[in-house]
Amino acid sequence: QYYLVNPAAYAALGAYMFFLILVGFPINFLTLYVTIEHKKLRTPLNYILLNLAVADLFMVFGGFTTTMYTSMHGYFVLGRLGCNLEGFFATLGGEIGLWSLVVLAIERWLVVCKPISNFRFGENHAIMGLAFTWLMACSCAVPPLVGWSRYIPEGMQCSCGVDYYTRAEGFNNESFVIYMFICHFLIPITTVFFCYGRLLCAVKEAAAAQQESETTQRAEREVSRMVVLMIISFLVCWLPYAGVAWYIFTHQGSDFGPLLMT
Repeated sequence: QYYLVNPAAYAALGAYMFFLILVGFPINFLTLYVTIEHKKLRTPLNYILLNLAVADLFMVFGGFTTTMYTSMHGYFVLGRLGCNLEGFFATLGGEIGLWSLVVLAIERWLVVCKPISNFRFGENHAIMGLAFTWLMACSCAVPPLVGWSRYIPEGMQCSCGVDYYTRAEGFNNESFVIYMFICHFLIPITTVFFCYGRLLCAVKEAAAAQQESETTQRAEREVSRMVVLMIISFLVCWLPYAGVAWYIFTHQGSDFGPLLMT
């Protein structure tokens, strides 16, 4: 029985989740496998990329697979416990990915711009970066399990997420959403813009000082493209979700429809 929208929408959602699994699992698994097998790739600067692959696998198994299964039934069939588990792992994976991109930007800024004199990026710094991503991810994914907000079925009721939609008594949804928007969107996006902005300025200054060097000019162009792509990718991944969630939160009671909220 399909409760909210046309059965074709559930079929399309299931097919899209299957596509994400088909693409996401091999790419991220191979990233981990190749890096583990080849010692030369196990450098501190690559640790955060491995962390990103782990985060994506969390999304594949904890989010995409569950959503594909529930879309076949037309609603979330796994109960309260299943909703909490799916919401937790999907949120955890997404947040690890988010903060991995932030740490990646900070690491590149530290290595290229050298704001700290005599600083040498090493394995301990990389491990601290990984620990930071997991700490921040848990600070977002754990609270709904212990009473600060909650995980509920959202959109077409095939997946669970943080409750942006209600002001249910006893859950303090308003304060949690504000906390998430500031600490898990505005601060990360500001950090990414700052780090890549400074990196771009440093490379352009180096290129201006060595205008006769074709190698330097080529490096400047490549770094510029990388910076633009990283910022655009970050915005494409997080701005739509954050924007829609914030709009729903600030317009509670309005009829958005399950397709928009999915």
